[in-house]
Amino acid sequence: MRITLTDAGKRFNREWIFRHLNYEFSPPDRYAITGPNGSGKSTLLQFVAGALMPSEGKISWLDSGEIAPSAIFKYLSISAPYLETVEEMTANEFFRFHQRFKPFLPGISIPHILDINGLTQAADKQIRYYSSGMKQRVRLAQAFFCDTPVLLLDEPTTNLDAPGIILYHQLIQNYCDKRLLLVSSNDPMEYAFCEEMIEMDKLKIKN
Repeated sequence: MRITLTDAGKRFNREWIFRHLNYEFSPPDRYAITGPNGSGKSTLLQFVAGALMPSEGKISWLDSGEIAPSAIFKYLSISAPYLETVEEMTANEFFRFHQRFKPFLPGISIPHILDINGLTQAADKQIRYYSSGMKQRVRLAQAFFCDTPVLLLDEPTTNLDAPGIILYHQLIQNYCDKRLLLVSSNDPMEYAFCEEMIEMDKLKIKN
């Protein structure tokens, strides 16, 4: 799956976050969206995800043909600190619920996901009682183990301790070989493995 931006721009009120952006994201390449806080990294990631529409220009999602914006959710998974889990559910319940909407990677079961992410002992505890780091592990697992060709990660190691950061890199190594991967971050540790880099500060255009 390829994602193509053609003379694309996004603004809020009178401020352009980026403008006249021509770019193609193609698998299995890995892309980093970098820049300081407030530079628009998350905006561009949500734009690629189809959560935000262009203020000008065009974004296209291409598989065997062009994919409608209403169907793009079937092709991508996203993890971000601002995306909420269903905290009244246990981890077991949450992953069973999520699996109804998007299947997991072939050969991956819920017990396997819980084990890899160090959540087995807390599998039947409501997520609202998890630490912030455990909640982030749930978000990452939800994204990494869905059978989608595109994976979008926004500040993926937020709230993770040292073992959690090691887990993150293991997930990248083991489950991203053939996927299109975008990482939004201002921490090189989170995107050092990326081949391409988009620096948000260089996309700023003032009118």
